[in-house]
Amino acid sequence: MLNILTHGDPSNPTLLIAHGLFGSGRNWNVIAKRLSDAFYVICPDMRNHGASPWFDTQSYFDMADDLAGLLEGPSLVVGHSMGGKAAMVLALQHPDLVEKLIVADIAPVGYSHSQAQHIAAMRAVDLSGVERRGQAGETLDPEVRDFLLQSLDVKGKRWTLNLDVLEAEMPKIIGFPEVSGAFEGPTLFLSGADSDYVTAAHRPEIKRLFPDAKFAKLPGAGHWLHAQKPREFEATVRAFFG
Repeated sequence: MLNILTHGDPSNPTLLIAHGLFGSGRNWNVIAKRLSDAFYVICPDMRNHGASPWFDTQSYFDMADDLAGLLEGPSLVVGHSMGGKAAMVLALQHPDLVEKLIVADIAPVGYSHSQAQHIAAMRAVDLSGVERRGQAGETLDPEVRDFLLQSLDVKGKRWTLNLDVLEAEMPKIIGFPEVSGAFEGPTLFLSGADSDYVTAAHRPEIKRLFPDAKFAKLPGAGHWLHAQKPREFEATVRAFFG
């Protein structure tokens, strides 16, 4: 069972948020707390991330089944990046558990950009002498440094990421599995206007798998749209799920 953080009253509609690669449920605390006035928000740590158990695989079928185990009935689901792909497979494999779906800045396709360089950079940090997070960040990519450091357990001198499995399973993570059928429910593909993760070329495949898909962009946001434009992201979630 995944480690989860929950926000709000369980009698409200359930809203599940699936984070992306190298993230954790805590990354979504600010948005989740704000949405908790209207929703019961569940923010899991995905397998091999955060405080969730470590497994030997990181396939989207496994991740989708993990998420399905957290839901008791039709729910509202948001997924970003890797979490967006897991959320799509959840909707395709367990449509009875997904009422509406928001996919944040990712498409149901394979990508060529591996994230293995970040794994190498994290491995290269000498954690033995690290007393605070900032010390560990000197060799990390400045663009994602603060984000990656959220997964550093300074006291335990360890990353809370199963780097070995994430590296071994990287082809699956940047890919997308063969999935049969389609999810007929309302689906929003929400992208950062400055991101190239979802393009016009992806729309035929999106429409094949998600016939009721709508598309929207957040101006001034890239791939990390929920962190760059949190209020606008929150407002879009409310409008689509409201």
